[in-house]
Amino acid sequence: MGERAITAARPHPVDAAELSSLIEACRAGDALAWETFVRQYQGRLFALAYSYVGNREDARDLAQEIFVKLYEVRVQWVAGDEFLPWVFRVARNRSIDFLRRRKVRTPALAVDEHDLADLADQSPSAEAQSITADRRSLLRAALRSLSAINREIVVLRDVHGLSIQHVASMLGIPAGTVKSRASRARVELAERVLALTRDRGEA
Repeated sequence: MGERAITAARPHPVDAAELSSLIEACRAGDALAWETFVRQYQGRLFALAYSYVGNREDARDLAQEIFVKLYEVRVQWVAGDEFLPWVFRVARNRSIDFLRRRKVRTPALAVDEHDLADLADQSPSAEAQSITADRRSLLRAALRSLSAINREIVVLRDVHGLSIQHVASMLGIPAGTVKSRASRARVELAERVLALTRDRGEA
């Protein structure tokens, strides 16, 4: 597999039939299918890597490692609705290994600004874009104030859209715990954003 630059591009999502065909082609070793897969998922995997390591240089290195691992185990790829959660599980495991090698005990769990778009409203107007950018800044600061486990739940559940069951399986905790923590974390996040807004004299 040739090296590729990992960036935060966000292509249009593939539908279920296209994904199934892409998975089968990658399993079979189709080089063009692999290139398509990298283009399709490099943004999301870069963002997840960034959420753990907290800087772009390490995130690019980590994302490359994730793709190498995915390529090595491509014959094991699962199909259907389980594919993306499985990819994220592989990515998370590589991220934890990456942090351990660097003797970092706690994931940074920063959130890339591209993914914060999923937590903030979008608008085409310049004024609204400015407001949205400020909201992203507030969200980044607020997320840093959450506990490590709550930040990870928010990132996996609300930013990347994984189900409660998949997040629970990934983190090794009960689904009920994920649900309750996610609910509390959203309230806490909103309260932190409001407090930060007031501190800036914007309320």
